[in-house]
Formats: sequence, C-alpha cells, structure tokens
Amino acid sequence: MNQHPPKNYLIESILVTIFCCLPFGIAGIVFASQVNSKFDLGDYEGALKSSKEAQKWMTWGIVSSLLIGFFYLIIVFAIGGWAFMGSY
Repeated sequence: MNQHPPKNYLIESILVTIFCCLPFGIAGIVFASQVNSKFDLGDYEGALKSSKEAQKWMTWGIVSSLLIGFFYLIIVFAIGGWAFMGSY
C-alpha cells in the first residue's frame, strides 16, 4: 500500500475564509483537517471523501464571493448612475 494522501485543500480553505466567505471557508477547513488524520488511520476512502468535501466548500466560497462582488458592483454603479442623472 504505497498510496499518497489526497490533497487536503487546507491552505486554500484558509485563504477563502480570510478573503472570501467565512462560513464556506470554515466548512472547508473542517473537512480539510480530516484528510490527513483519516489517511494516517488507513481510511483512504474517508480521506478522499473529506478531500472532495473540502474542495467543494472551497469552490462554493470562491464562487459565492465572486457573485456577491459582481452584484455589489452592479448596485453601486446603478446607484451612482441614478445620483448622476438626478443632479442634472
């Protein structure tokens, strides 16, 4: 049994927590922290499942942050446009 542990996405989840979306990042950290311990116990399938869950939560954090930022910019430009048009 010469398997390598699955990627744990811990660094990515921490960055998502700091810069993007706190709830999704925390969920990613929880699952990422389970990967190595499950692998060390010999539970490769459990480690792989935790790795996929960590990746899922990290991805959702990035996507939700981008969507929220996009809608925020739309609202800011819309309000700015209305204010500009109202000044004439």
